[in-house]
Amino acid sequence: MCEIFPLETDRLRLRAWRDDDLPAFAALNADPQVMRYFPAPLSSAQSDALADKIRLFMQQHGWGLWALEVKGGAPFIGFVGLAIPADDLPCSPCVEIGWRLAAAHWGKGYASEAAETALHYAFEHLNLAEVVSFTADANQPSRRVMERIGMTSEGESFLHPRLPQGHPLQKHVLYRLGQQLWREQQC
Repeated sequence: MCEIFPLETDRLRLRAWRDDDLPAFAALNADPQVMRYFPAPLSSAQSDALADKIRLFMQQHGWGLWALEVKGGAPFIGFVGLAIPADDLPCSPCVEIGWRLAAAHWGKGYASEAAETALHYAFEHLNLAEVVSFTADANQPSRRVMERIGMTSEGESFLHPRLPQGHPLQKHVLYRLGQQLWREQQC
């Protein structure tokens, strides 16, 4: 098992998951507003299974989808970080950046702030050549975060292979950010 490296910004801490995060994570995953760009909200058991999968990945790699907390405030508001998506996606193999925050914490810049820190880790510590992100075409809030953190879309889209044909969320857009462009943006 690997040591899980926490990351920090002025306002946020990206850290290893704790057992006491699970109830808040289950509430977040059960919220129809938070899950509107996913096939369905998650049950408590599904949420716990997802948390277990995230935690196992982090234990194996030392990085992943970090639990996100507000310093001096909310102890758990969601997750932000890096993941390796399934091999059946057209952008695979790749590392993606993603986030999911409780609705009460939207509009405060937390997703962008934490994602920028995760990108720094991806390019400086993992020395990745590229990081991708993808979402349902209709998910404008996540697309705006992708753009704020310097990712671009060249019009690449795909039909998500795990959603049924004709599902309203099946069309996904792909954003990319290469290490070289990221370094130029840091200047």
